[in-house]
Amino acid sequence: MIGKTIYQIRRKRGYTLSELAERTRISKSYLSNIERNININPSIEVIKKIAKVLEVDLKTLIGTIDGTQNDLDSDWIDFVNELKESGIEKELLHEYKPLIEFIKWKNDSKGK
Repeated sequence: MIGKTIYQIRRKRGYTLSELAERTRISKSYLSNIERNININPSIEVIKKIAKVLEVDLKTLIGTIDGTQNDLDSDWIDFVNELKESGIEKELLHEYKPLIEFIKWKNDSKGK
């Protein structure tokens, strides 16, 4: 559910509930109700504010993509967001595969 996702990401980012409330300009009690799944249907505007402060994609908070549950680990989501921010487009990601394979091979060779 969205509350659990927000809670986990907030904690990972090192924000207290008070800090998130201040940064989003959403009341602490309302955020607490969302995190505890008392309010299970916050508005899209509220979700957008939270996503912006937590620096995650809106889809990450909603937890679904095309109606299916999002099973991606938040570390992978952060990694993909970092790739996007660095200017790497998904259409060109295949060009990095040889480099990734080389690094993997090199790391595997060190362990032998």
